[in-house]
Amino acid sequence: MPTLPPDTLREPLSDQDWPLGPDDAPVAIVEYSDYDCPDCRAAYPIVETLLAQQAGRVRFAVRHFPLTNVHPRALAAARAAEAAGRQGKFWQMHHILFAQPIGPSDEQLHDYARQIDLDMERFADDFADRQLEREILRRRGQGLRSGVNGAPIFYINGAKYTGEVTLEALTEAIDAAAQSDDES
Repeated sequence: MPTLPPDTLREPLSDQDWPLGPDDAPVAIVEYSDYDCPDCRAAYPIVETLLAQQAGRVRFAVRHFPLTNVHPRALAAARAAEAAGRQGKFWQMHHILFAQPIGPSDEQLHDYARQIDLDMERFADDFADRQLEREILRRRGQGLRSGVNGAPIFYINGAKYTGEVTLEALTEAIDAAAQSDDES
């Protein structure tokens, strides 16, 4: 297996990521994020606008990168999103988590699950499933090996994005990635 350059996404975007957008989109974006991170919260509306404007051109996924040393409730929030995903409602929970106050309690996370009409018994079982937590932490480890050192961090077509997290800058990066894809 060839050695990948530093800051290259080690685990390509896949269906295990709850992806949005067409499979054959010319640009794939993976965002490493933390639900309790103020910078991730600031990036959230920018990403939402970007995805709306780039519909059809981008395949997008969020990967959890809970910074548990500074955000002790981030891992629980990630578990709630993944548990909702097991019922086909990852993105609904994702949106609620960014709309609500930082650091939700387990009780609040269960309230959010009720808001999106999840089967509550199944949600409780999935939320408590340690395998789910291990998978989140495994993916965080993959992020570390890919050069993630905080959140939010974006990878565009497998390369770490180092520009500003603004609508204009991300749009330029997407345009450049799409053009590069067209030329290859």
